[in-house]
Amino acid sequence: MLSVMAKKTADDDLLAPVTLAVGQEDLLLDRAVQGVVAAARAADADTDVRDLTPDQLQPGTLAELTSPSLFAERKVVVVRNAQDLSADTVKDVKAYLGSPAEEITLVLLHAGGAKGKGLLDAARKAGAREVACPKMTKPADRLAFVRGEFRSFGRSATPEACQALCDAIGSDLRELASAASQLVADVEGTIDEAVVGRYYTGRAEASSFTVADRAVEGRTAEALEALRWSLATGVAPVMITSALAQGVRAIGKLSSARGGRPADLARELGMPPWKIDRVRQQMRGWTPDGVSVALRAVAEADAGVKGGSDDPEYALEKAVVTIARAARSRGRG
Repeated sequence: MLSVMAKKTADDDLLAPVTLAVGQEDLLLDRAVQGVVAAARAADADTDVRDLTPDQLQPGTLAELTSPSLFAERKVVVVRNAQDLSADTVKDVKAYLGSPAEEITLVLLHAGGAKGKGLLDAARKAGAREVACPKMTKPADRLAFVRGEFRSFGRSATPEACQALCDAIGSDLRELASAASQLVADVEGTIDEAVVGRYYTGRAEASSFTVADRAVEGRTAEALEALRWSLATGVAPVMITSALAQGVRAIGKLSSARGGRPADLARELGMPPWKIDRVRQQMRGWTPDGVSVALRAVAEADAGVKGGSDDPEYALEKAVVTIARAARSRGRG
């Protein structure tokens, strides 16, 4: 099932000669591929699917894969990370775009940046069906994704339930999609916050956002306890640094914004109104210098958990302590 986040063309033909999936969100890219493959196999159960990486698609390979067959079989050729194709292979692909073969669907997965832009432009010019698969970096986007997941199953979930699920699971779309699917399978009727709480209380307590909330509130001991529990239950360190960064940036954004109603500030800062109220409570004690110190601590921790430190857990503990101290900087002024 294609995500509601996928941008559809006016004529969204899953069996169009060329589909261009653009972005860096792996789940959405995979769904774009799955949608095409499912449509092809619905038309022909014996459809041959070739899923290739750039190193597997050498000059001449595409011509071999798309050459006429005696059996006129339907085929789906998937090219991942198309932005990394060699110059000679790009020429092959561009030539193919000008005259695509019948019964063959080419699916190009492209990160969408400047690298390999010539191929991206050529596919668009050739009229490729395009599916947008953007990385969801904003909490509001992930919240919309969760709502869309429930809608795609024909089920109703309250706004509070969707938010609770995001808070409990974090930023991984695959985990969010899996959690939504599990709730739909197990729960009858409207899915509410209480249901999410029953299923994911342990995850919520151990979530990266709990660590971040306690840290920006200056509650050092509780933040460290939540951190250790998160790591013990398998939460990825990069999710924790991401949550810490979001928490500190929210403090910085709101502290530099002019006063106003939560709804107005929400539009200005790109946060949901409930988040404005929460951050307002958390920002007591923060100073501009404190925000700067905390952001540096997050950056150091992020580098540490991504390979720059021999002890990622220590890097996270150090960041949590620094952020919690920064949260109380006004009181020590």
